[in-house]
Amino acid sequence: MNRPSRLTDLLADFFEDANRAGVTDLPAAPALEPVPLTEKALRADPGAEPPVQAPDDAMAKRPSQTPLEKTLAEIKPGLSTRAKEAILRDLARAVSACVLCPELVANRTQTVFGVGNPDAELVFIGEGPGVDEDRQGEPFVGRSGQLLTDIIVKGMKMRREDVYICNVVRCRPPGNRNPLPNEAACCRPFLDGTLRTIAPKYICCLGAVAAQNLLQTDQAIGRLRGKIHDYRGIQVVCTYHPAYLLRNPAAKRDTWEDIKLLLRRMGRM
Repeated sequence: MNRPSRLTDLLADFFEDANRAGVTDLPAAPALEPVPLTEKALRADPGAEPPVQAPDDAMAKRPSQTPLEKTLAEIKPGLSTRAKEAILRDLARAVSACVLCPELVANRTQTVFGVGNPDAELVFIGEGPGVDEDRQGEPFVGRSGQLLTDIIVKGMKMRREDVYICNVVRCRPPGNRNPLPNEAACCRPFLDGTLRTIAPKYICCLGAVAAQNLLQTDQAIGRLRGKIHDYRGIQVVCTYHPAYLLRNPAAKRDTWEDIKLLLRRMGRM
């Protein structure tokens, strides 16, 4: 910038013009306080650099989505089988990385996500993995799992591979206790994401824990069974858990009635 020399030239021209006009004396100018250099003054000078402003909060960059949020955002109606498989794999990876429930994380050998047909018309939901499931990484593989397989194959005349099987929680609770409410709540996005991805027409809840958590009710399984419920437009039948049936064989008759209700709804009976 050449501001000082330009000012000098302007003053010289002024005094020369005044002298030619016969002006020999000028009044004294009043004393002026020094003016601090402000951002406004800088902006008035075309040669000054504009000040750098901090970004407004509304314009600040939003935090990036978590892997789970990205996966859930991919779920939409009409997914292809391949797309469903990819989303379920991503959900399973998110489950395996989950550490929201310290007691379950410390107790688990591995997470147990789900197994079956991603295009299944029917999904079975249990309460949580047991010792066998925790060891093998697949739901319903112990004695309860064998009884469930018998219900599906011998009772419903379907293949286990035709349905999808999962649990309310994906880690084994210590001592095979029921999942705590906060544990079920932490796992709820995985359950809802699984069901949204598969988009079944029917759900069979196995036991009180599964039924109460899915339907958000505190009613006993004895009051929930024997009727059709609704979960986001999906027909739901509730019945006893296979582990309960192993301890109480007389309840198998009621379970068979529930399965027949389900089969009638599915048009298979």
